[in-house]
Amino acid sequence: MTRYCAILILAMVLGACERSPNIVIILADDQGWGDLSMNGNRSVSTANIDRMAQRGAYFDRFYVSPVCSPTRAELLTGRYHTRSNVFGTSAGTERIDPEAATLADIFGEAGYATGVFGKWHNGQQAPFHPNSRGFDEFYGFPSGHWGHYFDAPLEHNNAIVQGEGYLPDDVTDHTLDFMTRHRDRPFLAYIPFNTPHSPMQVPDLWWDQVPAVLQQPTRPELEDTVHTRAALAMTLNIDWNVGRILDHIESLNLTGQTIVLYFSDNGPNGARWNGGMKGRKGSTDEGGVRSPLVIQWPGVIPPGIRVVPIAGAIDLLPTLAALASVSPPALLDGISLAPYLTGSSAVLPERFIFSHWRGRTSVRSQTHRLGHEGGLFDMVRDPGQTLDIAAEQVQITRRMEAARQQWESAVLPDSFEIWPFTVGHPDLAVTHLPARDATTAGGWVRSNRYPNDSHFTSGSDTTGHIAWEVSVLSAAAYQPVIYYTSPHVGTIMELRLGEAGTTGRIGRAHDPPLMGMRDDRVPRIESYVKPFKPLELAPITLEAGEGQLTLRAAEMAGPLDFRLLTLRRLD
Repeated sequence: MTRYCAILILAMVLGACERSPNIVIILADDQGWGDLSMNGNRSVSTANIDRMAQRGAYFDRFYVSPVCSPTRAELLTGRYHTRSNVFGTSAGTERIDPEAATLADIFGEAGYATGVFGKWHNGQQAPFHPNSRGFDEFYGFPSGHWGHYFDAPLEHNNAIVQGEGYLPDDVTDHTLDFMTRHRDRPFLAYIPFNTPHSPMQVPDLWWDQVPAVLQQPTRPELEDTVHTRAALAMTLNIDWNVGRILDHIESLNLTGQTIVLYFSDNGPNGARWNGGMKGRKGSTDEGGVRSPLVIQWPGVIPPGIRVVPIAGAIDLLPTLAALASVSPPALLDGISLAPYLTGSSAVLPERFIFSHWRGRTSVRSQTHRLGHEGGLFDMVRDPGQTLDIAAEQVQITRRMEAARQQWESAVLPDSFEIWPFTVGHPDLAVTHLPARDATTAGGWVRSNRYPNDSHFTSGSDTTGHIAWEVSVLSAAAYQPVIYYTSPHVGTIMELRLGEAGTTGRIGRAHDPPLMGMRDDRVPRIESYVKPFKPLELAPITLEAGEGQLTLRAAEMAGPLDFRLLTLRRLD
């Protein structure tokens, strides 16, 4: 059957539907391919995710990026993350080019209600914020890792709110509510969970279900078994929430009208069982970039389909657009996999998939991987990449090396753009400028070398400052609020941009202890957190333009911690 015929049959199927299909995208964070029972993990049973594979399509070789933000960018744009200027995971390097159309843009334009619930990790200020990228509703946190998973401070459509309960459960609750509210029209719900990313916090209910003796990885001497047990407990919680989502869709009588897909954003965040593959999170080897992917759409995607051809996160946008008869953006690196999902015999062209991170690029064909250092490996016989066969397979090596050079020339820019942080964008009434996005001078010290959920601590002098490189888009008066902790009163904080300045005095001591260690299953590498108190400064009038926005203690009564600055436009 030709590709044209396959698409024609798909169009006929869609024409028989009462409306465009709903789209539900579920994304795990730092979950390995081998963390699911459907892939051979004997330490846990992920029954709901397994059931999706039985009811729909299971992808045998599906590839994502080595880390979080790039995979999200590839899902949202259908392009390799480097095309979208995503080259890091914090401090502004994770933001998607504003010119790139997103999945939510194209489905929103097609009449869909769009919502994202969980970890965004592609920019916090407009025009990078999810509410600026086509999503009508956002509930979650915009940055990478989050410091505490119980009753977490979150954001709901640009407003700071207090979460309730365990974070994955909380975002699932809001997802179910979103689907209920929009049951009478097509909706796109994107649920990027924050787990099993560290800190390794998980309720006893799930921890107690994972055995203390676990399935051993290839190199058990490298495994932290307590960390693995926590990751698998988090996976069980995810599976439970996947079940809640599927059951809710069924309760709304929308199962036959809803496409649901599940995958992860990179390889496992620890040395644990992963099918014998080489590599973990951060690696461009097989284990660092191979992810599970299952897609169900009862009545359209036949049950039990196994998709053998290689595929990647860049393919999800064009695939979903084809399944829903929505026009995709013009510039795509991915292809539509719809012919594989409709039971047709269509064969798409042979291809390579490229994995890139921090100057390292590996290339995957259907049968081989060219490592970032040049070795060639037979991935059918040698998933652990133990035997370099480049010398025996010279033609394959040359062809894949040439493809890598061509890809890097076409897709990697000479340099990535460092955009200033925007203030006063018309999409959002409030601009959030966290410590994550700032630099410091003088006596201010970051609480942890990983910026995403960090804060700054100052001593008792006034020599230092906190700074953001900003672009003020709207000349206006703004109401600044800083989020602080301090055991002392009397400190005067000064905010300044060029000639404009304002101050505010801390009139109430607020010195809560750091939190998180009691709920951690293993010691964390990220910063501990605490609840911060808001302090209003006097309004400040800012002119449009670029400059350095600085915050400092003009008078210091004692040590001070700083977490966040917000600027609300006073229209």
